[in-house]
Amino acid sequence: MTTRSSLVLIVYAPALVGNDGRTLGVVQGLERAFPGVRMEWKLSKEGQPVALPQRDVWLAEAAASGKFPLVCNGDERYPVTLYGLETSAHDASGGQALLDVHAGMPLDTAGIAVAPAVLEGVAEGALSFWGHATPSGVAAEISRQTTDPVRKPVTPPRGLPALKFPDQIPSPEIPGFLGWLNYWSPATARILGFPDPSRDAELLSFSRQTAKGGWVVRLTEAPLDLDNPAHLDALKRAYERFPEIGGRSTP
Repeated sequence: MTTRSSLVLIVYAPALVGNDGRTLGVVQGLERAFPGVRMEWKLSKEGQPVALPQRDVWLAEAAASGKFPLVCNGDERYPVTLYGLETSAHDASGGQALLDVHAGMPLDTAGIAVAPAVLEGVAEGALSFWGHATPSGVAAEISRQTTDPVRKPVTPPRGLPALKFPDQIPSPEIPGFLGWLNYWSPATARILGFPDPSRDAELLSFSRQTAKGGWVVRLTEAPLDLDNPAHLDALKRAYERFPEIGGRSTP
């Protein structure tokens, strides 16, 4: 239910362990951050919204079996979606199974205004290591930075650095890439050496620390647009500042 003008949000967290409360925490974190949005619907096989009168019970039962099913706001004209997937230990960074929480929301004035808070609410509800929120078109282009001589022998776009596949990154706390908005847990911030007042003045002007000690780091004031030379330069500077991202150096 994402569109061309949508914001893609993904956070990476430890895998679910039964009904540990994080599924509901993620949903409530999004609702607190996005006024007027209630994630109280699922989708039918035909893609139609179906009300969930006992949503919290339904989520708990799904979590007990290791699942985070899709929930949405029930508004096909203004779709907000949320669900989780598991990445196996074989494919994940640090050889540790992960929960990947995905959200989609419109990239309009209202969505842009609440995006940092939504990223924080979803990330900290899931107890995430790191995550991002990025315009969908830019996210697709950034995904082309991940390369491998055998698995994906491509040249990254726009002179951006080549990044390693997740299973080649030694720790789940190390971000795989940068987006427009970036959530870094306290552990991730320590690994990256952020913030350093002497080097991070520009980033700090767009960033804020969360109540739980993580950081929401925004690369550009407006949503990231790689056709904008200033935005592309900001992204490249951030990669230069944090060589650990994408497994390019060992912290």
